[in-house]
Amino acid sequence: MPAPTASSTAVRTAFLTVKDAADYLGLSPHTLYVWRHRRQGPPSFRMGPRGRVMYRVEALDAWVREQEQADSRFNPALNPLSVRPQGRSARFTTA
Repeated sequence: MPAPTASSTAVRTAFLTVKDAADYLGLSPHTLYVWRHRRQGPPSFRMGPRGRVMYRVEALDAWVREQEQADSRFNPALNPLSVRPQGRSARFTTA
């Protein structure tokens, strides 16, 4: 069996199959298939003559960063507890 070349190793690490992408993200392959069907989740594409579903590692990393930024526990700007409470309006104050 021939040793892998640098270019074939780079291709294998740049593109992941559904199973490898699921392992990379800590999800099940079924979840990725469902998300792909619903047009949710990380971006994917078909590659090769058999049309295998593939994921770019860079796209997976970018998608994870987007998920982190959309989560209020990670992004303090979205955390409702970090917003200063507003004062009562004049209409609610008692005289």
